Amino acid sequence: MLTLSTRRSYPVGMPPLRPRPARKQEGQYHHGDLRRAMLQAAVRTIDRHGVEAVTLRAVGASLGVSRTALYRHFQNKSSLLTAVAAEGFTTLRELLLEAWKGGGRGLKAFAAMGRAYVRFAIEHPAHYRVMFGGFPIDDACEPELKDSGTNAFMALVDALAALQQAGLVRKDDVQRQAAFVWATVHGISMLSIDRQLGPDPADGSALVEYAIRMLMLGLGPPGVAEKT
Repeated sequence: MLTLSTRRSYPVGMPPLRPRPARKQEGQYHHGDLRRAMLQAAVRTIDRHGVEAVTLRAVGASLGVSRTALYRHFQNKSSLLTAVAAEGFTTLRELLLEAWKGGGRGLKAFAAMGRAYVRFAIEHPAHYRVMFGGFPIDDACEPELKDSGTNAFMALVDALAALQQAGLVRKDDVQRQAAFVWATVHGISMLSIDRQLGPDPADGSALVEYAIRMLMLGLGPPGVAEKT
């Protein structure tokens, strides 16, 4: 830290310059949205060390803020992880809707939703692990997580309902159809981020395309896969 000499003279009326404060370490909180900074710090910790390593104490230390400041936003680890998971579900829903609407709300759009789902998991593995990681949830946190998860799932349900109405997929129970599709893309997503399909999470792209084709064959009439 630079220290100014006390013998230095200054123009009349101008106060002496104060030494610059030491820089905070990279990743520490400076100003602005502390809640957002806490979520980002939790995600960084999960990426590097796993969900088990996340604690409010560790998050506070990484941001350089007091525990009192942290507790204004999150009461405990469960509420922090719930917020991470809810953020993930919200982002996933937005990406699914974007794929559905941008693709024309037909079979090609539904195939794009499948790709978007797996891509989300690959690009946001920390969020994805927390979303489906089975961490202990406080009763007070459960409604937030349930609502965000349901909203993401309903993007898939609504798309399938629209395809049923258009005669493009079988008119089975739409919730069961959605669960079937979700189970398929979820399995590929987990295998991808765990690098079980190759050293690069994106190595499962060929499997994604194969799975989409098989899903279309299973859900729709003969020949439907060729339209994706």
